[in-house]
Amino acid sequence: MTAGPERRSAAAETLVLRPRKALVFCWVGAVAIVVLFTAIAVVLRNSPTGVIFRMADQVAMVLIGVFMAGGILLMARPRVRADAEGIEVRNILATRRLSWSQVHRVAFPDSASWARLDLPDYEYIPLMAVQAVDGARAVAAIRRLRALHEAATASARERTGRAADRPGEPRAEE
Repeated sequence: MTAGPERRSAAAETLVLRPRKALVFCWVGAVAIVVLFTAIAVVLRNSPTGVIFRMADQVAMVLIGVFMAGGILLMARPRVRADAEGIEVRNILATRRLSWSQVHRVAFPDSASWARLDLPDYEYIPLMAVQAVDGARAVAAIRRLRALHEAATASARERTGRAADRPGEPRAEE
C-alpha cells in the first residue's frame, strides 16, 4: 500500500532550493552577451576601420561571447538539496554533502548576501542558493532548512537518549 501525500512525514521531504533573481539575471546576461558578441562579429567585417577581419576573427568573436556567457551561467549553478538525513550544497564550483550531525546551525548573518551552514570549529559553508535578494523566498527557505535541521538533531538526541544538547538541562554523566 502506498502512502498518499497526506501521510508523508516531514522526514520524507526533500527540499530543493535555487536562487530566483540570480538565475534570471544570469540567463538574461548570458543571452545578452552572446547576442552582443554575435552582432559585433557580423558588423566587424563590414566596418571601414582599415583592418582586415576574416571569417576566423568573426567566429572567434562569437566564441569569446559564448565563453563569457558560460562564465556568467556558473553563477546560476548554486543549489541546496536537504532531507532528513542531511544537506547537499552545490555552489559555483564545488558540491558537498553533509549529514545534519555535522552542521552546528543554519545561519543568515546580518548584511550577508547569502545564508551559511555553521560547522564545528568556527568553519562554515556558504549557501549561495539562499540569497538575500530573494527576500521572503529566502526567509521561507531558511525556516524550512532550520526545521529539517531541528527535526534531525531532535531525532538524533532521542536515539542516543541524551539531553545534553537541550538548553537548561544538566549534562548527563557518562
